Amino acid sequence: LAHRKVVPALFHLWVGNLLPERFALVCFGRRPFSDQEIRTALRASLDKHARITPVDEERWATFAARITYHQGGFDEPAAYTSLSTKLAAIDTESGTDGNRLYYLATPASSFPEIVRSLGAAGLDHETADGGWRRIVIEKPFGRDLDTAVKLNREVGKVFRESQVYRIDHYLGKETVRNILIFRFGNLIFEPIWHRRYIDHIQITVAETIGVEGRGAFYEETGALRDILQNHLLQLLTLVAMEPPATLDAEALRDEKVKVLRAVRLLSTDTVDEHVVRGQYSAGNVQGQAVNGYNQETGVNPNSSTETFVALRTEIANWRWAGVPFYIRTGKRLASREGYIEINFHPTPHAIFQAPAGGVNKLVIHLQPKDGLELHLFAEGQHKRIKTGNQTSTNLSSVHLDLDFDKRFGSERVGAYERLLLDVLDGRLNLFVRSDEQEEAWRWVEPILQHWATDTQGPRHYAAGTWGPSASSAMIARDGFCWSEEN
Repeated sequence: LAHRKVVPALFHLWVGNLLPERFALVCFGRRPFSDQEIRTALRASLDKHARITPVDEERWATFAARITYHQGGFDEPAAYTSLSTKLAAIDTESGTDGNRLYYLATPASSFPEIVRSLGAAGLDHETADGGWRRIVIEKPFGRDLDTAVKLNREVGKVFRESQVYRIDHYLGKETVRNILIFRFGNLIFEPIWHRRYIDHIQITVAETIGVEGRGAFYEETGALRDILQNHLLQLLTLVAMEPPATLDAEALRDEKVKVLRAVRLLSTDTVDEHVVRGQYSAGNVQGQAVNGYNQETGVNPNSSTETFVALRTEIANWRWAGVPFYIRTGKRLASREGYIEINFHPTPHAIFQAPAGGVNKLVIHLQPKDGLELHLFAEGQHKRIKTGNQTSTNLSSVHLDLDFDKRFGSERVGAYERLLLDVLDGRLNLFVRSDEQEEAWRWVEPILQHWATDTQGPRHYAAGTWGPSASSAMIARDGFCWSEEN
C-alpha cells in the first residue's frame, strides 16, 4: 500500500506544489533498511505506480532528501520511544512545528498494537504550541461488528474522534465527491431525487482482475468485507442521504448515518432471497485463459470465500420507500466497470413511441472513466403508418456525456492525493466516523452469520462472465435487468 498508493500520492502532491516545503517522511518498519535503501526502493515503486510519468528527477531528488527510515517492530515500546526522539529532532531541524500524521499502511491485525504504542510513547499528545496529531487508518476496519466496536474502543482510548481519519479511497474519487455537488449544488436533480420519479437504482463495482497474488488476504476477507461493507455502502449513503444543513463534517456524516440506520435489515432467514454470493471458476477474461479462485496461490482448494456479491435492499424512509436498490461487486467479471445508475419512471402518459427497453436514466461513472451521462429520448426516424398516410415519430435514446478526463484532465488530482490533502488540512468530511462504520457492520452482520452456517456455499460462475445466473434472476423478479454496457 505504501509503495503503490501512499508514497506516489505524496510525491504527486510534492510535484504539484501542494505540500509544504517544511515536510519530512519517516518510514517505520521491521526490516533493516538504511535511508538510502528505502529511497531506492520507493523510487523503483514510482516507476511502476506513479500517476504522472516520466518521474521528474529534479523534484524526486528534493522529495527523497526528506525521506528517512526508522527500524522497529510494531510491538516494541523502545522503537516508539526512539521514534519520538527522532521526530522531535526533525521538528527542530526542518521546522515542521510538531504537526504529525501517522498513516497505518500495515496489516489490520497490527492496528491496535500500533495505536496503543503511539499512546504509550506520548506521540498522540497535542499541546497549544506543539502542533496537531492525526492518524489515518486503512480498511479493513474490523472483520465484523464486534471487532469493529472493539477497535473503535482501542483507538478512542488514545486519539479523539476528531484526530481519526478512517480512509475509504472511493470517497476521494472525483465523481464520487461530485455526487454531493450534482445533488445539492444544482437545482436540476434534487427536486426529482425521490420515489415519485425514481424507479430503481443500481450500484456496480466490477473487476476483471482476480486476487492478484493476495489469495491469503482474500481468504480472510472476501468480496462482502473487501468492497461491499465499505465502498458500496458509502456510495449508497451519498446517493440516498438528505441534504445536510452545512458542509461541516459532522452535519454531513450525521446524514450518512441516518441512511445506514434506515436501510432495511435482513434476517438470517431472508438472506438467500435477497443476496447472491458467487465464486469464480476457470474461464476466459478478455481473451486470456485464467484459473478459478480455488486454484489461486494461497487459497484453500475447498474455499467457500465469495468473490461476487449481489443484493437487493430498500431504504425505509419517506424519500425512498418502495424504491429498490441493487448492489453488486465481483472479481473476474466480463469488464472493469464502476457506476451508479439512477433509473427514472416512464412518463405517465406515453404519446411518443419509446424504443424497447429505453428509459431516462442518470449514470455516474466511477471506473474506468469518471463522468456523468444523462440518457434522454430524442426524435429519430419517421415512418409511415401502414393503415394510412400519416407518419409516426419514433424516439431514439441519446445521452449527454460529461467526461471528467476530457473536461478537467489537467486540473485533477488522484483519490489518495485528495484525501491526503484533506487530512493535512484537517477536513474530516470524506472520512468515516466510528458510528458510521459500526452501522455498516451492523447491516452486513446477518449476511455474515447466515453464510457462516450455510452449507450450500457460493454459486460458481465462469471467469469473464457477469457472475452467477442467480444474480440476474434476483433483479429480474422485479422486472429489471443489470446494466452491463453503459
